Amino acid sequence: MEELTMTKANNHSRKVSDPLITFDQENRVFHLHNQYISYLLAIDEGGIMSHLYFGRAVRHYHGQRQSPRLDRGFSGNLPGTTDRTYSLDSLLREYSGQGDGDFRTPALIVRQADGSRSVFLTYQSYQIIAGKPRLKGLPAAYVKDDEEAQTLIITLVDQLTSLEVALTYTIYRDRKVIARSVKIKNAGQTTVHLEKAASLQIDFHNRTLDVISLPGAHVNERHEQREKVGFGSKVFSSSRGTTSHQMNSFIALCEPKTDEFHGEVYGFNFVYSGNHKESVERDQFKQTRLTVGINDDQFDWQLGPDESFQTPEVLLAYSDHGLNDLSQTYHHLLRERVSRGKNQFRQRPIVINNWEATFFDFNELKLKKIVDEAKNVGIEMFVLDDGWFGHRDNDDSSLGDWRVFKKKFPHGLKKFSDYVHQQGMKMGIWFEPEMISYDSDLYRQHPDYMLRVPDREPTPSRDQYVLDMGRQAVRDNLFNQMKQVLKDADIDYVKWDMNRHITDVYSSVLPPQQQGETLHRYVLGLYELLERLTSEFPDILWEGCSGGGGRIDAGMMYYMPQSWTSDNTDAIARLTIQYGTSLAYPISSMTAHVSESPNQQTGRATPLQTRADVAMSGVFGYELDLTKMSAAEKAAIAKQVATYKAIRPIIQFGDFIRLINPSQGNRCAWLFVTADKSEAVVFSFQVLSSAQPAFNVLKLAGLNGNWDYQNIATGKVIGGDELMNTGFYETIDKFDFSSHMYHFKAVSD
Repeated sequence: MEELTMTKANNHSRKVSDPLITFDQENRVFHLHNQYISYLLAIDEGGIMSHLYFGRAVRHYHGQRQSPRLDRGFSGNLPGTTDRTYSLDSLLREYSGQGDGDFRTPALIVRQADGSRSVFLTYQSYQIIAGKPRLKGLPAAYVKDDEEAQTLIITLVDQLTSLEVALTYTIYRDRKVIARSVKIKNAGQTTVHLEKAASLQIDFHNRTLDVISLPGAHVNERHEQREKVGFGSKVFSSSRGTTSHQMNSFIALCEPKTDEFHGEVYGFNFVYSGNHKESVERDQFKQTRLTVGINDDQFDWQLGPDESFQTPEVLLAYSDHGLNDLSQTYHHLLRERVSRGKNQFRQRPIVINNWEATFFDFNELKLKKIVDEAKNVGIEMFVLDDGWFGHRDNDDSSLGDWRVFKKKFPHGLKKFSDYVHQQGMKMGIWFEPEMISYDSDLYRQHPDYMLRVPDREPTPSRDQYVLDMGRQAVRDNLFNQMKQVLKDADIDYVKWDMNRHITDVYSSVLPPQQQGETLHRYVLGLYELLERLTSEFPDILWEGCSGGGGRIDAGMMYYMPQSWTSDNTDAIARLTIQYGTSLAYPISSMTAHVSESPNQQTGRATPLQTRADVAMSGVFGYELDLTKMSAAEKAAIAKQVATYKAIRPIIQFGDFIRLINPSQGNRCAWLFVTADKSEAVVFSFQVLSSAQPAFNVLKLAGLNGNWDYQNIATGKVIGGDELMNTGFYETIDKFDFSSHMYHFKAVSD
């Protein structure tokens, strides 16, 4: 697959064998560079690693960004020196530790054996290696060939305790991306505790910046929030045990003038699925520090002699051509070098999920009728949602008992799966493996499998509780149960759900001094189970879900190429949800379904075509009862399905460009274009109608200005430069919640 390059940082070319990382020994400066970006860092006075520059590529560096020296009151100096002009409290740094004289937000907090929280990190050594090393037990971006990237590993050491901190930087040859992570090794003789271990710290010089984040709520996820970086600290985080609906783990810093197509922006995408924390601090000297990593709330990792701790990875991206360019960098990277497996580049099937059609009230006969109707309109997969297992007729039982509910499937799940396959469709199924019900055989047999603080009544949520995924016995139990179902029923697709956040954080198998490891061990255990299952069943299409979009992150994409974007299926609400999600995540990872109207979450009535146009802007499907629809509605759905099949490659694997932000007015528009710019699909939406409507011009982007394009619906031929510069007037719709799709193909002379 080709990668869209909207701009190049310069015009010089590089040979494939050209080094991406150089070290100027005389000036002790490291330069990570490709044709798009440069990242500069230096070994400064006292062995301190200082940050010099990250941004548009430069050919060579001549020393002009060395930190100036100035005597500043109340900012201390290096131990053992009398030079008052050099202070860690004002230096732009690569990685700081608490207690070293830098009063800004530290990247590392270590509780030493004597109870002190002091660490002083200085340069020890460096290594440059070809390719990109894997992170054991953690998801991460990867390379398929060592020529794709080079990696710099800088080792710092605390001389007093022999604690070693290895900073890892990988730069890709053909991407505007640097991957960073940290590995901490206790080379000393005494046990220490890591109370904070950020994956990244980066300091920016005095400049005015905005911060972009993706806050939200259940059924209201990832709304783009933009605010000025002011003095003091601003924290974006989750302490809910997962990425969360409330605050995604992506963040960006940009110039105030930056928009979708212009200006500088720096992106930071955390490859992790648990508690996270992104801290932005503007200091007294108008410098900005960003730290990204595991949330130090409820985190305390015991590190004995010769033991190591590996942080998750952060993917840094840079653009000097606005937010769309940054997003496309992430879309390609996550699709091509984070996502894996046989379904990575396969076109995703059009599904129908029975949840909103039946909830728990179904039997085999009712489901077969939905399957029959789905077959007739061209839908490709049936997904059996919650309620097929244990004795589950509502949500207060059976989680943990992954065996077929005989009352609903008297002939077994295999018989029903065979029926679906006989209709020429694929068969999917829902699991919620991380949860347990009081009313379950698993709880009755293994109550200790549940996270629960001794002598305290645990906190219910949705009448369910959380398994201790850090325990091998728990994971083995789940693996064996799921393996049996997946093999016996010949399953093609799994929807993996998690319908609550984590409380009662206590593991029955960890000693008191290690209880602060429980939540991170939970995430590592989840990853281990996902690795086993996806390896055992490589042909299955795996989809993530956490009450919709509660665990959409780059870490889950390593195991599951797509996720349920939100439990909110209302088309108008989905405009802002999908728009915000696209800032950091590719369209191929975002599932979207047409549901009934009025919508079950909002009560809003929207046209069937609008619901389809919004859902067709992602991995497409349906979540309604086809047996209750009219002949005209079924005919419309059949047409929608046929349309999506025709444009599916462009939607799922083309380049996505945001045109009009729905949070800034009454309209929304976005565009999909093939890598060679020969074909484009545009969706435009109007929220509310008006008695005196404005005439709206829609301008496109991403086309070849030297080509002509034909509007497939009208046959009219228009120049690519016209479509992008003059635009065209849109039709006036005298009803609320309207949408239009435009399909253009390049024509030859």
